[in-house]
Amino acid sequence: MKGKQWIKLSGVRNAFYATCMFALITAGSAFAGGTLRVATMGEPASLDPHKVSGTWENYVVGDMFLGLTTENPKAEAVPGVAESWTISDDLKTYTFKLRKTNWSDGTPFTANDFVYSMQRILLPETAAEYASLLYVIEGAEEINSGKAAPETLGVTALDDYTLQVQLVGPAPYFLDLLTHYTAYPVPRHVIEKVGNDWTKPENMVVNGPYKLVEWLPNTHVKLTKNEQYYDAGNVSLDNLTFYTQEDRAAVQKRFRAGEIDVAMDFASDQIDWLRENLPNETRIAPYLGVYYYPMNTSVPPFDDIRVRQALSLSVNREAIVDRVLKTGEIAAYSFVPPGVSYYEKPAEVEWKDMPYPERVKKAKALLAEAGFNKDNPLKLTLRYNTSENHKRVAVAVQSMWKQIGVEAQLHNSEVKVHYADLKQGDFQVARAAWIADYNDAQNFLYLLETRTGANNYGRYSNEKFDSLMQQAEVTADLKKRAEMLYQAEAQAMADQPVIPIYHYVSKNLVSQKVDGFVDNAKDIHRWRYITIKE
Repeated sequence: MKGKQWIKLSGVRNAFYATCMFALITAGSAFAGGTLRVATMGEPASLDPHKVSGTWENYVVGDMFLGLTTENPKAEAVPGVAESWTISDDLKTYTFKLRKTNWSDGTPFTANDFVYSMQRILLPETAAEYASLLYVIEGAEEINSGKAAPETLGVTALDDYTLQVQLVGPAPYFLDLLTHYTAYPVPRHVIEKVGNDWTKPENMVVNGPYKLVEWLPNTHVKLTKNEQYYDAGNVSLDNLTFYTQEDRAAVQKRFRAGEIDVAMDFASDQIDWLRENLPNETRIAPYLGVYYYPMNTSVPPFDDIRVRQALSLSVNREAIVDRVLKTGEIAAYSFVPPGVSYYEKPAEVEWKDMPYPERVKKAKALLAEAGFNKDNPLKLTLRYNTSENHKRVAVAVQSMWKQIGVEAQLHNSEVKVHYADLKQGDFQVARAAWIADYNDAQNFLYLLETRTGANNYGRYSNEKFDSLMQQAEVTADLKKRAEMLYQAEAQAMADQPVIPIYHYVSKNLVSQKVDGFVDNAKDIHRWRYITIKE
């Protein structure tokens, strides 16, 4: 490989810690130790990083495991287990130098732990719903679809502390992707000994800054500092407690009572009160995410494009963001949010600028063409997971659909059940959201690829869309790649398998005694950087 140059970012990390230490010394009010209490707004389906898929789970497992790269307080990729790396001239081969570190039980960590872990998540028997995120690695898709042996994966341990990863094509987002939990290492020596019980507190071994102490389902998850973590000396908090209840109103009361330090969401209808009474604790920031309703294209009548277009046309996004939410969200007419790297402008629906009354009229006409009218109204069930905000949006959409003759019944369930149903295709229309795992349009659009599997909730399948996505995957020219992704999104917006409703802002409540919480576009916060002031 020619033109290789070792990239060393450890200086950046050291500078960050030096800044933190200076702030601690000069502030005089922060101290090491203590417990941070975080409301995650959802019960984890698992603590196995290969079997989770939600932001509420990422808040927990993201400080139990450390990938080759990890996030800094701004959620930017920085060295993790890898302390440096080289990239080949064709941008397809990454060679990582690893730190010498241990698992939490003292077992030495080696490059083979990454080889095992990346093979494991791709094995069909692991049934990892997020495995397709790694299809950019050579051989990953073939292994995940059962067509190749795990040993054919393009991930090789050159020695105990050198790992090489071969990609199918240049991926400008690859170092960002490696911060994601799908790329976390898991302890082979424990999994082979106790099987699926490896995530129980008495068995669980991790390589991140915190390890599991207790998991009481539907109540809390407790972690404590991992003294084997390579950078434990720079981790301030001794303990983390994650409360999993989803009732935003109840969480807000607990926050006001001082029982919770950070709440990772709040009900939008509380915004006026919060701005008046807790202005310093109320944090709203731009967020790379889309709130949308997938429609199950594998079942009638949602396999009819006229029905899907009618439902989308009649949703008044501006009314939802301006009158229902009122916290700065952006009305969405594209699936990819604005401001994504290497993607100048998202592809929006053609009718975005059509006056709303005309959209309603067109929606009625499309439903009539599809055979629905007063005597034969379209009846559907709209599902959403527990949240005051989701309910208020669903009630608003139900009313908007009523004016075009659609009878929508609302169905609510807790988040774990809700997403399990979506992944199994057990729904007609449902609420969903996607938050960027890495800052790239591909991370949103891949949800609509046929090969994505369970995370393609609506089972959308279009040959042209799939072909464009796979061409983009192997295209090095960033401008040409962006054009292909744009064409793919335009195809999806024409087919309308999903109804984009709004692009997110993050909404958190953060106690003033919490120091080091940095608003960022991915709303990812690694608690290892936090200190408590008293």
